[in-house]
Amino acid sequence: MTIKMMLAVALSLCFSVSSAAEVSLQGHFEQGALVRGQVPSGTQVMLNDNLVKVTPNGQFAIGFDRDAKSEQRLKLVYPDGLTEIKPLKISARKYQIQSVKGISNSIMKPAPKAVARAAQDAKQTQAARSIFTESEAFLSDFIWPLTGRISGVYGSQRIYNDVPGNPHFGVDVAAPTGTVVVAPADGEISLAVADMFYSGGTMIIDHGYGVSSSFLHLSKLYVKPGDKVKQGQAVAEVGATGRVTGPHLDWRLNWFHMRLDPVSIVPSMASVLAAKKATKTH
Repeated sequence: MTIKMMLAVALSLCFSVSSAAEVSLQGHFEQGALVRGQVPSGTQVMLNDNLVKVTPNGQFAIGFDRDAKSEQRLKLVYPDGLTEIKPLKISARKYQIQSVKGISNSIMKPAPKAVARAAQDAKQTQAARSIFTESEAFLSDFIWPLTGRISGVYGSQRIYNDVPGNPHFGVDVAAPTGTVVVAPADGEISLAVADMFYSGGTMIIDHGYGVSSSFLHLSKLYVKPGDKVKQGQAVAEVGATGRVTGPHLDWRLNWFHMRLDPVSIVPSMASVLAAKKATKTH
């Protein structure tokens, strides 16, 4: 090998190390988590060969669903043409089994008209979660839309009136009907329906690049589709609408149609409540 060729190889390796060193991933590498990343501007990102939307500044979001396989792969094609394959190890989680009783027969065995209504509801939510916007609010530090006792957790197997149902894909926070719910991050309202069959009063806030928050079982909505909201802004009130046995907020997090755990992007509820208590005592 000539000196010129050796220099070319060394230079190539230098570029490869330089590019890789600029990659950063923030989040929990476990089932149900949303992870946000930063790469050099102009880098192409693929998760398991699926193209990921990247901001002009090289920022992006990816997610791992409830039953994600432990072996995942991130492929990065840098502006200089170099390619890096980054293996990702995803930790498995143990999920609770949760029994819910007291669900009305009209919800457990809905009439054909109600089934058709629920199907239409599902189409609306799917359409809202398919929206792609270039908002970069998804990069911000999210806050809890409501604080209080957590009464339901993500991924738990739900058994309704002794009949096994689908897993729960949100985090439930118990609170009286009428308690104010705030936006966890900036965004735009992509769905606001006062009464869906299963989820009752339902709202979706788009945070950009496929990341969205859904609020279920609301008693009152303050906003309408197309409204822009700011983090901490009052957007709705807690209710007991749809398939519930008591008032609470069901907060869900999505990356497009992938259902993720909101807890993966906020401080622990215990730490937030402790901070509030400390503030009140001073």
